[in-house]
Amino acid sequence: MKTKITNDIIDKTFLNIFNSNPNITKSKVLKHFAFDIKLPVMVNDSTTGEETWAESMNPTKYITQHNSEQRETWMLDKRQISSIDDIIATWREVNYTTTERNYNSENVFESDTVYSSNNVIRSADCSDCHNIMFCDGCQHCNYCIASQRSGNCEFCLRVDDSSNCVNSYNIICSGKISNSFFIQDCSDLHECLFCSHINNKRYCISNMQFEREEYFKIKDAIIKWIFAELDN
Repeated sequence: MKTKITNDIIDKTFLNIFNSNPNITKSKVLKHFAFDIKLPVMVNDSTTGEETWAESMNPTKYITQHNSEQRETWMLDKRQISSIDDIIATWREVNYTTTERNYNSENVFESDTVYSSNNVIRSADCSDCHNIMFCDGCQHCNYCIASQRSGNCEFCLRVDDSSNCVNSYNIICSGKISNSFFIQDCSDLHECLFCSHINNKRYCISNMQFEREEYFKIKDAIIKWIFAELDN
């Protein structure tokens, strides 16, 4: 199930963005596109030793959400308390950090703190998202990979601090972007490449206006360049 969902997310996201599928693997997506995303890390459940995934690395004791819920009671018998040290020592007996937390969600893997979502692969702090992988802090996203703090995006790769983006790659602090690559601090762009600080444009490259035909010729070359980088 996890492998099928992973391949579906990669295939459909890349196909919609680049109109081509380089048959890239999950490990290559992580290496080339999600290298700087804050993702859940693998730890061990302190009660069973099994592998689990946690958003925070600060705690020293973990327990999966499933194992926590299966515990009959977390209450302790009353005992003599003589000092703050006694309180802290007793607290340590029950103070496990819950991992792989997901609420009202389905098909969530290697993830922590996920709400009302489905088909989620190694992501954290996401809500109302579907078919996402390597994402952190996203809401209302569908088919997104390696994105952070973004919302209402669909078929996007490496979108940070942005909203209402579709079929786009490497978008930063922008909104209403479609079919575009390498965009920063822009809004309402369609079919633009390498642009910053402009609005309401079509067929621009590096903030220069191009004709539609010459634009797509250059875009095809850019896609080949992006895919060639995946072999390094």
